[in-house]
Amino acid sequence: MEVFLTALGVSFAVIFVAELGDKSQLMAMTFATRFKPIPVLIGITAATALVHLVSVGVGYFLGATLPTDWISLIAGVAFLAFGAWTLRGDKLTDDEKNKAERSTGSAILAVGGAFFLAELGDKTMLATITLATQYGWFGTWLGSTIGMVAADALAILVGRMLGKHLPEHIIKWGAAALFAIFGIWLIAEGVIGLS
Repeated sequence: MEVFLTALGVSFAVIFVAELGDKSQLMAMTFATRFKPIPVLIGITAATALVHLVSVGVGYFLGATLPTDWISLIAGVAFLAFGAWTLRGDKLTDDEKNKAERSTGSAILAVGGAFFLAELGDKTMLATITLATQYGWFGTWLGSTIGMVAADALAILVGRMLGKHLPEHIIKWGAAALFAIFGIWLIAEGVIGLS
């Protein structure tokens, strides 16, 4: 149970912070201006659960076949790269914004489809794969899904109520710092294990 709670907590925190300022959070804000919040949140939740289930499957398989110390080193380097990626930032292209604004089908299907495609290969998917190699699949899947949905729910709230973004520079630096801390921690864990 302790392993599950650790996986749940770490995955939630990492993915929640990684999602802040991400392209899909900008999509959530855009969809929230077009559709009611509940269908937007349902679409996000369904797409996230599916993408993260695939992610933890890949991560769990890698964790079962690769030596743990090397996984820690690789995961640490990956988290440092995620921190740099976060500092670089994500922008919603005009084409993506137009698709979000003119979706005519069911809000749940429109949002779910857009989020599923946007998350394939995104940093939150890669972070979920990395976390699953360390913490197992179920707690990581649940924590990462809840973390992403919570961050996107925040975006919906911000998009609906405030109509403006959170301070982008604070979000970027905070997320990058968290990735760097986790990255250094995992690298140290791997180096200690190899010694």
